[in-house]
Amino acid sequence: MLQIKAIKLQPANPFTWASGWKSPIYCDNRITLSHPAIRTYIRQKLSELIQEEYGSVSVIAGVATAGIPQGALVAQELGLPFIYVRSKAKEHGTQSLIEGEINAGQRVVIVEDLISTGKSSLQAVHALRDAGYEVAGLVAIFSYGFEIAQENFNTAKCRFSTLSNYSALIDYAAEHQFITENDVDLLSDWRRNPSEWGQQLEQSK
Repeated sequence: MLQIKAIKLQPANPFTWASGWKSPIYCDNRITLSHPAIRTYIRQKLSELIQEEYGSVSVIAGVATAGIPQGALVAQELGLPFIYVRSKAKEHGTQSLIEGEINAGQRVVIVEDLISTGKSSLQAVHALRDAGYEVAGLVAIFSYGFEIAQENFNTAKCRFSTLSNYSALIDYAAEHQFITENDVDLLSDWRRNPSEWGQQLEQSK
């Protein structure tokens, strides 16, 4: 992901997220879809993770929008039905929030590309539960490892598992010289207090 720039690290020139947070990292897992070997690897590993962590499931659900292609690939790998959950219901036609054939009582695993605070992921969890599904849990490619995400999932009583996480990323990036030792300190500081990290960085200049 670092090599194909699906993850970009810029501690000295941070990105601005939609939330307004300044961030030294930007993760766009959509880029993996353009690389067949990496796309296949992620599909296989997510499928293995689902089988190891959640056992037998009936259906795979993707979360709009970035979780849809990943989820469809996983469903194909496992030979399971696929559905997806919109961020909000359609304003026309069927006004659906969940797209696909809905069968209440089925055991479902949700596929996401990325977990930050978990808010959008848990909206999908609640939508599927409201539709009568048994949500076994959620899998994702990457997690920032925010404490608030773990708290949110605990409150929702939903398990989640990821292929990689922020701590593993920083260790790998430092070991393979994608970043310097000074960068490691900045990146670690950000994860501890992401909402105020940008202000602190400006004050230190």
